[in-house]
Amino acid sequence: MLECSVLSILSSAPSSRAGEGDERGRRGEVNPSLIMKLATFNTNSIRARMGIIADWLERENPDVLCLQETKVQDKDFPADPFRDLGYQSAFSGQKSYNGVAIISRLPLDEIRMNLYGEADEDARFMSARIHDIPLMNVYVPQGFAPGTEKFQYKLRWLEDLLAHVKKNHDPALPLIMVGDFNVALEPIDVYDPEGLRGEVGFHPKEQGIFREYLAWGLVDIFRKHQPGGGHYTFWDYRIPNAFKRKMGWRIDYILATGPLAEKSESAWIDTEPRTRQKPSDHTFLVAEFQL
Repeated sequence: MLECSVLSILSSAPSSRAGEGDERGRRGEVNPSLIMKLATFNTNSIRARMGIIADWLERENPDVLCLQETKVQDKDFPADPFRDLGYQSAFSGQKSYNGVAIISRLPLDEIRMNLYGEADEDARFMSARIHDIPLMNVYVPQGFAPGTEKFQYKLRWLEDLLAHVKKNHDPALPLIMVGDFNVALEPIDVYDPEGLRGEVGFHPKEQGIFREYLAWGLVDIFRKHQPGGGHYTFWDYRIPNAFKRKMGWRIDYILATGPLAEKSESAWIDTEPRTRQKPSDHTFLVAEFQL
Protein backbone atom coordinates (compact mmCIF):
# COMPACT_ATOMS: atom_id res chain seq x y z
CA MET A 1 0.00 0.00 0.00
CA LEU A 2 1.33 3.42 -0.89
CA GLU A 3 2.41 5.72 1.90
CA CYS A 4 -0.42 8.13 2.60
CA SER A 5 -0.70 11.21 4.77
CA VAL A 6 -4.07 11.60 6.47
CA LEU A 7 -3.28 14.85 8.24
CA SER A 8 -6.34 17.08 8.27
CA ILE A 9 -5.74 20.72 7.47
CA LEU A 10 -8.81 22.92 7.64
CA SER A 11 -8.29 26.41 6.25
CA SER A 12 -10.80 28.98 7.45
CA ALA A 13 -12.58 31.01 4.79
CA PRO A 14 -12.79 34.80 5.18
CA SER A 15 -15.96 35.76 7.02
CA SER A 16 -16.89 38.29 4.36
CA ARG A 17 -17.16 35.54 1.72
CA ALA A 18 -18.29 32.53 3.70
CA GLY A 19 -21.89 33.40 4.43
CA GLU A 20 -23.46 34.96 1.32
CA GLY A 21 -25.54 37.25 3.52
CA ASP A 22 -28.11 35.98 6.01
CA GLU A 23 -29.26 33.13 3.78
CA ARG A 24 -27.04 30.60 5.56
CA GLY A 25 -28.09 31.60 9.06
CA ARG A 26 -25.89 31.70 12.13
CA ARG A 27 -24.14 29.08 14.26
CA GLY A 28 -24.88 26.33 11.72
CA GLU A 29 -28.61 26.99 11.45
CA VAL A 30 -30.17 26.23 8.08
CA ASN A 31 -32.65 28.56 6.48
CA PRO A 32 -35.52 26.41 5.13
CA SER A 33 -35.29 28.21 1.78
CA LEU A 34 -31.58 27.49 1.29
CA ILE A 35 -30.51 25.89 -2.00
CA MET A 36 -27.28 23.97 -1.52
CA LYS A 37 -25.25 23.67 -4.72
CA LEU A 38 -22.81 20.76 -4.59
CA ALA A 39 -20.34 19.51 -7.20
CA THR A 40 -17.76 16.79 -7.68
CA PHE A 41 -14.69 16.78 -9.94
CA ASN A 42 -11.79 14.41 -10.50
CA THR A 43 -8.92 16.84 -11.04
CA ASN A 44 -6.26 14.36 -12.23
CA SER A 45 -3.76 16.65 -10.43
CA ILE A 46 -5.11 19.65 -8.58
CA ARG A 47 -2.02 21.77 -9.19
CA ALA A 48 -2.24 21.22 -12.95
CA ARG A 49 -5.94 22.11 -12.90
CA MET A 50 -6.01 24.95 -10.36
CA GLY A 51 -6.75 27.63 -12.97
CA ILE A 52 -9.70 25.66 -14.35
CA ILE A 53 -11.03 25.01 -10.84
CA ALA A 54 -10.70 28.63 -9.71
CA ASP A 55 -12.44 29.90 -12.84
CA TRP A 56 -15.24 27.39 -12.35
CA LEU A 57 -15.74 28.34 -8.71
CA GLU A 58 -16.00 32.02 -9.59
CA ARG A 59 -18.44 31.31 -12.41
CA GLU A 60 -20.66 28.70 -10.72
CA ASN A 61 -20.38 29.72 -7.06
CA PRO A 62 -21.10 26.30 -5.50
CA ASP A 63 -21.45 25.83 -1.77
CA VAL A 64 -19.43 22.61 -1.76
CA LEU A 65 -16.95 21.11 -4.24
CA CYS A 66 -15.57 17.61 -3.70
CA LEU A 67 -12.32 16.78 -5.47
CA GLN A 68 -10.63 13.47 -6.27
CA GLU A 69 -7.21 12.41 -7.57
CA THR A 70 -5.58 15.58 -6.28
CA LYS A 71 -2.15 13.90 -6.49
CA VAL A 72 -0.54 16.15 -3.90
CA GLN A 73 0.85 15.76 -0.39
CA ASP A 74 -0.95 17.69 2.31
CA LYS A 75 1.96 20.09 2.79
CA ASP A 76 1.66 21.11 -0.88
CA PHE A 77 -2.13 21.39 -1.11
CA PRO A 78 -3.09 24.79 -2.62
CA ALA A 79 -5.34 25.96 0.22
CA ASP A 80 -4.56 29.67 -0.25
CA PRO A 81 -6.27 30.12 -3.65
CA PHE A 82 -9.43 28.53 -2.23
CA ARG A 83 -9.27 30.75 0.83
CA ASP A 84 -8.95 33.80 -1.41
CA LEU A 85 -12.16 32.72 -3.15
CA GLY A 86 -14.00 32.37 0.17
CA TYR A 87 -13.69 28.62 0.70
CA GLN A 88 -12.28 26.45 3.46
CA SER A 89 -10.49 23.23 2.55
CA ALA A 90 -10.21 19.80 4.13
CA PHE A 91 -7.91 17.37 2.37
CA SER A 92 -6.11 14.06 2.52
CA GLY A 93 -3.38 13.42 0.01
CA GLN A 94 -0.28 11.56 -1.01
CA LYS A 95 2.49 12.21 -3.47
CA SER A 96 1.64 11.64 -7.16
CA TYR A 97 -1.37 9.37 -6.53
CA ASN A 98 -4.96 9.47 -5.27
CA GLY A 99 -6.00 12.27 -2.89
CA VAL A 100 -9.41 13.70 -1.94
CA ALA A 101 -10.56 17.09 -0.72
CA ILE A 102 -13.71 18.95 0.25
CA ILE A 103 -13.86 22.67 -0.58
CA SER A 104 -16.73 24.42 1.20
CA ARG A 105 -18.28 27.76 2.02
CA LEU A 106 -20.34 26.01 4.68
CA PRO A 107 -18.92 24.79 8.00
CA LEU A 108 -17.35 21.32 7.94
CA ASP A 109 -17.73 19.18 11.05
CA GLU A 110 -16.76 15.64 12.08
CA ILE A 111 -14.12 15.29 9.37
CA ARG A 112 -12.85 11.76 8.81
CA MET A 113 -9.86 11.10 6.57
CA ASN A 114 -9.88 7.34 5.96
CA LEU A 115 -12.20 4.42 5.37
CA TYR A 116 -10.43 1.76 7.38
CA GLY A 117 -9.01 3.89 10.19
CA GLU A 118 -5.45 3.05 9.17
CA ALA A 119 -2.79 5.74 9.03
CA ASP A 120 -1.09 4.35 5.92
CA GLU A 121 -4.10 3.61 3.69
CA ASP A 122 -4.56 5.14 0.26
CA ALA A 123 -6.05 8.65 0.25
CA ARG A 124 -9.37 7.68 -1.30
CA PHE A 125 -12.02 8.54 1.31
CA MET A 126 -13.15 11.59 3.23
CA SER A 127 -16.33 12.31 5.13
CA ALA A 128 -17.73 15.32 6.96
CA ARG A 129 -20.99 16.85 8.13
CA ILE A 130 -22.36 19.98 6.52
CA HIS A 131 -25.38 21.46 8.31
CA ASP A 132 -25.86 18.06 9.95
CA ILE A 133 -25.90 16.31 6.56
CA PRO A 134 -23.31 13.51 6.30
CA LEU A 135 -21.20 13.85 3.15
CA MET A 136 -18.79 11.24 1.77
CA ASN A 137 -16.25 11.97 -0.95
CA VAL A 138 -14.67 8.89 -2.55
CA TYR A 139 -12.16 7.95 -5.21
CA VAL A 140 -12.72 4.28 -6.01
CA PRO A 141 -9.71 2.31 -7.33
CA GLN A 142 -9.62 2.09 -11.12
CA GLY A 143 -9.04 -1.67 -11.13
CA PHE A 144 -6.64 -1.98 -14.09
CA ALA A 145 -8.16 -5.10 -15.70
CA PRO A 146 -10.48 -7.98 -14.76
CA GLY A 147 -8.63 -10.97 -13.39
CA THR A 148 -5.86 -8.92 -11.81
CA GLU A 149 -5.17 -8.29 -8.12
CA LYS A 150 -5.90 -4.60 -8.69
CA PHE A 151 -9.37 -5.52 -9.93
CA GLN A 152 -9.97 -7.68 -6.86
CA TYR A 153 -8.80 -4.79 -4.68
CA LYS A 154 -11.34 -2.54 -6.38
CA LEU A 155 -14.15 -5.00 -5.69
CA ARG A 156 -13.10 -5.35 -2.04
CA TRP A 157 -12.89 -1.58 -1.66
CA LEU A 158 -16.40 -1.10 -3.07
CA GLU A 159 -17.72 -3.81 -0.75
CA ASP A 160 -15.95 -2.32 2.27
CA LEU A 161 -17.31 1.14 1.47
CA LEU A 162 -20.82 -0.30 1.25
CA ALA A 163 -20.34 -2.06 4.59
CA HIS A 164 -19.23 1.25 6.11
CA VAL A 165 -22.35 2.96 4.77
CA LYS A 166 -24.66 0.25 6.10
CA LYS A 167 -22.97 0.25 9.51
CA ASN A 168 -22.97 4.00 10.05
CA HIS A 169 -26.02 5.32 8.18
CA ASP A 170 -29.75 4.84 7.75
CA PRO A 171 -31.39 5.12 4.31
CA ALA A 172 -34.31 6.91 5.97
CA LEU A 173 -31.97 9.73 7.05
CA PRO A 174 -30.00 12.27 4.99
CA LEU A 175 -26.73 11.17 3.40
CA ILE A 176 -24.85 12.36 0.33
CA MET A 177 -22.06 10.34 -1.30
CA VAL A 178 -20.13 11.74 -4.25
CA GLY A 179 -17.03 11.06 -6.26
CA ASP A 180 -15.34 9.06 -8.97
CA PHE A 181 -16.65 5.49 -8.63
CA ASN A 182 -14.89 4.20 -11.75
CA VAL A 183 -18.03 2.23 -12.61
CA ALA A 184 -20.44 2.88 -15.48
CA LEU A 185 -23.71 1.23 -14.53
CA GLU A 186 -25.94 1.06 -17.61
CA PRO A 187 -25.40 0.77 -21.39
CA ILE A 188 -26.42 4.42 -21.79
CA ASP A 189 -23.52 5.39 -19.50
CA VAL A 190 -20.80 4.47 -22.03
CA TYR A 191 -20.22 5.33 -25.68
CA ASP A 192 -19.85 1.71 -26.85
CA PRO A 193 -21.68 -0.66 -24.49
CA GLU A 194 -21.21 -3.76 -26.63
CA GLY A 195 -17.54 -3.20 -27.24
CA LEU A 196 -16.80 -2.24 -23.63
CA ARG A 197 -18.92 -4.87 -21.88
CA GLY A 198 -16.83 -6.87 -19.44
CA GLU A 199 -13.97 -4.37 -19.43
CA VAL A 200 -12.81 -2.67 -16.25
CA GLY A 201 -15.26 0.09 -15.39
CA PHE A 202 -18.10 -1.67 -17.21
CA HIS A 203 -17.90 -5.12 -15.67
CA PRO A 204 -20.85 -7.04 -14.17
CA LYS A 205 -19.05 -7.64 -10.87
CA GLU A 206 -18.49 -3.92 -10.36
CA GLN A 207 -22.00 -3.11 -11.48
CA GLY A 208 -23.47 -5.74 -9.17
CA ILE A 209 -21.86 -4.16 -6.12
CA PHE A 210 -22.83 -0.66 -7.24
CA ARG A 211 -26.45 -1.76 -7.58
CA GLU A 212 -26.32 -2.83 -3.93
CA TYR A 213 -25.71 0.83 -3.03
CA LEU A 214 -28.90 1.77 -4.87
CA ALA A 215 -30.83 -1.16 -3.38
CA TRP A 216 -29.79 -0.01 0.11
CA GLY A 217 -31.40 3.35 -0.53
CA LEU A 218 -29.05 5.67 -2.40
CA VAL A 219 -30.44 7.50 -5.43
CA ASP A 220 -28.44 8.48 -8.52
CA ILE A 221 -29.32 12.18 -8.53
CA PHE A 222 -28.20 12.87 -12.10
CA ARG A 223 -30.34 10.02 -13.43
CA LYS A 224 -33.30 11.30 -11.40
CA HIS A 225 -33.24 14.48 -13.45
CA GLN A 226 -31.59 13.31 -16.71
CA PRO A 227 -32.88 9.86 -17.76
CA GLY A 228 -31.48 9.91 -21.28
CA GLY A 229 -28.14 8.68 -22.63
CA GLY A 230 -25.17 10.48 -24.12
CA HIS A 231 -24.17 12.22 -20.87
CA TYR A 232 -20.60 11.56 -19.78
CA THR A 233 -18.18 12.74 -17.09
CA PHE A 234 -14.97 11.08 -18.32
CA TRP A 235 -13.18 10.87 -21.69
CA ASP A 236 -10.03 8.76 -21.93
CA TYR A 237 -6.88 10.72 -22.83
CA ARG A 238 -5.62 7.67 -24.73
CA ILE A 239 -8.40 7.93 -27.32
CA PRO A 240 -7.63 10.70 -29.86
CA ASN A 241 -10.24 13.47 -29.71
CA ALA A 242 -12.43 11.36 -27.40
CA PHE A 243 -14.32 14.41 -26.15
CA LYS A 244 -15.09 15.78 -29.60
CA ARG A 245 -16.08 12.31 -30.78
CA LYS A 246 -18.40 11.87 -27.76
CA MET A 247 -16.52 8.74 -26.67
CA GLY A 248 -17.16 9.09 -22.95
CA TRP A 249 -18.17 7.30 -19.76
CA ARG A 250 -20.41 8.38 -16.88
CA ILE A 251 -18.44 7.16 -13.87
CA ASP A 252 -18.77 10.13 -11.48
CA TYR A 253 -21.83 10.27 -9.23
CA ILE A 254 -23.78 12.29 -6.73
CA LEU A 255 -25.80 9.81 -4.68
CA ALA A 256 -28.25 10.69 -1.91
CA THR A 257 -30.70 8.90 0.33
CA GLY A 258 -34.43 9.34 -0.26
CA PRO A 259 -35.00 12.30 2.10
CA LEU A 260 -32.44 14.37 0.18
CA ALA A 261 -33.17 12.94 -3.26
CA GLU A 262 -36.72 14.21 -2.86
CA LYS A 263 -35.30 17.68 -2.24
CA SER A 264 -32.97 17.68 -5.24
CA GLU A 265 -33.90 20.50 -7.60
CA SER A 266 -31.62 19.76 -10.54
CA ALA A 267 -28.46 17.99 -11.69
CA TRP A 268 -26.20 18.47 -14.67
CA ILE A 269 -22.76 17.81 -16.15
CA ASP A 270 -20.77 20.92 -17.04
CA THR A 271 -18.65 19.92 -20.03
CA GLU A 272 -17.20 23.39 -20.71
CA PRO A 273 -14.09 22.83 -18.54
CA ARG A 274 -13.24 19.77 -20.65
CA THR A 275 -12.79 22.11 -23.66
CA ARG A 276 -10.05 24.12 -21.92
CA GLN A 277 -6.33 23.85 -22.52
CA LYS A 278 -4.78 20.99 -20.52
CA PRO A 279 -8.06 19.82 -18.97
CA SER A 280 -8.65 16.89 -16.66
CA ASP A 281 -9.98 13.75 -18.32
CA HIS A 282 -13.10 14.27 -16.14
CA THR A 283 -15.44 17.23 -15.78
CA PHE A 284 -17.74 18.74 -13.13
CA LEU A 285 -20.97 17.04 -12.03
CA VAL A 286 -23.37 19.35 -10.18
CA ALA A 287 -26.59 19.05 -8.18
CA GLU A 288 -28.78 21.45 -6.22
CA PHE A 289 -30.77 20.53 -3.12
CA GLN A 290 -33.53 22.44 -1.35
CA LEU A 291 -32.72 22.30 2.36
